[in-house]
Amino acid sequence: YLKDDQLKEFIEKISMSYRETFSDAKSVLDKHSIGIAHHKVINLISLYEGITISELLKKLKITKQSLNRVLKDLIKIEIINFQKDKKDTRLKHVYLNNKGIKLFDEIFYVQKKRIYRALANSSSKEVINFNNILNRIINEKI
Repeated sequence: YLKDDQLKEFIEKISMSYRETFSDAKSVLDKHSIGIAHHKVINLISLYEGITISELLKKLKITKQSLNRVLKDLIKIEIINFQKDKKDTRLKHVYLNNKGIKLFDEIFYVQKKRIYRALANSSSKEVINFNNILNRIINEKI
């Protein structure tokens, strides 16, 4: 249990599942001339409507320069809007506009198929345990 070979195999499976889940959406992303970095930002904006730039930076763990490049691309294809904070005008909140929501839905629909099938073919206990393990992996401090 938890021997190095098993952990290596588990790490490979995490990597492969990430690759497959994101490659499912590649055709949609390619159609809009955007990539995985753009998709990650679109996904976060859809999950956290009105997220600030600083919150995006924290969640993505990337530089301002990298985020600015992605945001400029998303502005160019007209899928995001910004609103200044009502109390602190230095803060910008980011939203998907109607076109952005449509793009997110298109990507989500493609990705949802693989995840849904895998979860639907699992018991509720397996799904809960899997979710708990994912949360522990994400939140583990090393």
